[in-house]
Amino acid sequence: MSRPSFELISTEQVARILDEAFALLAHTGVRVSLPEARALLASGGAAVDENAEVVRLPEALIRAGLQSAPHSFTLYNLLGEARLTYGDDQVHFDPGSAAVNVLDADSGRQRPAQSADLLRIIQVAEGLPQFAAQSTAVVCADIPVPIGDLYRLYLVLLHSAKPVITGAFTAEGGQRMLRFLAGVCGGAQALRERPVAVFDVCPTPPLVYSAFAAQSLIDLARAGVPAEIVSMPLAGSAGPVTLLGSVVQHAAECLAGIALHQCAAPGAPIVWGGAPAIFDMRHGTTPMGAVETAMMDAAYAQVGRSLGLPTHTYLAASDAKLVDAQAGLESGISAVLAALAGVSMVSGAGMLDFLNCHSAEKLVVDAEAVRAALRLREGMHELTPTLGLEFFVGIDFRADFLKQKVTRQLFRAEQSLPSAVIDRGSVRAWEESGRLDTWARARLRVEELVAAYTPPDLPPAQAQELRERMAAEQKAVSA
Repeated sequence: MSRPSFELISTEQVARILDEAFALLAHTGVRVSLPEARALLASGGAAVDENAEVVRLPEALIRAGLQSAPHSFTLYNLLGEARLTYGDDQVHFDPGSAAVNVLDADSGRQRPAQSADLLRIIQVAEGLPQFAAQSTAVVCADIPVPIGDLYRLYLVLLHSAKPVITGAFTAEGGQRMLRFLAGVCGGAQALRERPVAVFDVCPTPPLVYSAFAAQSLIDLARAGVPAEIVSMPLAGSAGPVTLLGSVVQHAAECLAGIALHQCAAPGAPIVWGGAPAIFDMRHGTTPMGAVETAMMDAAYAQVGRSLGLPTHTYLAASDAKLVDAQAGLESGISAVLAALAGVSMVSGAGMLDFLNCHSAEKLVVDAEAVRAALRLREGMHELTPTLGLEFFVGIDFRADFLKQKVTRQLFRAEQSLPSAVIDRGSVRAWEESGRLDTWARARLRVEELVAAYTPPDLPPAQAQELRERMAAEQKAVSA
């Protein structure tokens, strides 16, 4: 089997990006707002300017972190089942997060997301094999802010048998989530051995680790729960205007985060991730569907892969406001590029409007783009002793390949068959079925998946533990 791949930059450019990132961290440094984090880096040999909160990192310290960071790790679900591997040249997709709005299917307009919307997205994603993981996809406006991060995680754990890509908006929220996970997974050591979640951690561009981000890296490292650095340079605004310049910034922010993370707990799992974008000078927006955004993602993923690290990116999203042709164009192209670039986890499916809005209907359309992208990544299979000769034995110039037994045996191995969201019928069949467009077919598919949803088979005691711990947290916040 031949597997296609996509490398946007040369090996020489990868080396130059890393050289410049090392130089940037050694001379300019990175601002780190948490005293404990500065102390950890200083203990590893970094030069610290306490007044300016600037840390200058020697290459040896960063290299030590890269050496101790694992090249892959496994994610589990609450049932203790291994579900996916980050790294090892595997590519996975999950729904993007964390949108504040959803696209209402009835009105066609955005509105603030509710917990019922998150549950619906979870149920839809659970029935789509294209998504190896769930996400805490939306911020629920009907949940009190102090427990909002935890409640989103709780809903996914209770209603899904897939691992989850998540994160917190405060250090306290992240610590609460880690305690909750340890409690429902059988203890801190059990969570370390069988992590069920990856947590995003976002540096502030350019070259800043807030107290919250630094604390999150330290807490996750010490808990042994995978951390995913989501570096977000905005080319032309919060990053250099050139794509390669912003990739250098991305590399520097990731390298600094890895150094801190590994100083806190050498060997803890960490991901070279991100969500960069160009800055559209005409509108003052950050288009996630722009091809240049996808180019930066592919380039930085190539840098991370050169270091042997698991990678992550935000693609398969769109800046469109509806599930329309623009949404399909932008999401489909970037899903293919991410798969060919070999990104370990690709977030963003289901998302619209610069990641501000989520749509279950878009999620099922994007699942078809993901299906096609993953099939493309598989490449051309050699399923028969010869490539083609044997098919022509006895064919006698007749188009009778449908009659061959091997056709019936192998067509499903060769063809990745789409759901009914994709129309491959005749015009007549389409007209007879009601002349439905993609949006209408997506709405039907969502309803089918929600109707067919079955909750994970959690042991009753574990499900009760989840509910009781969540109720206790809600009571504590209300007190």
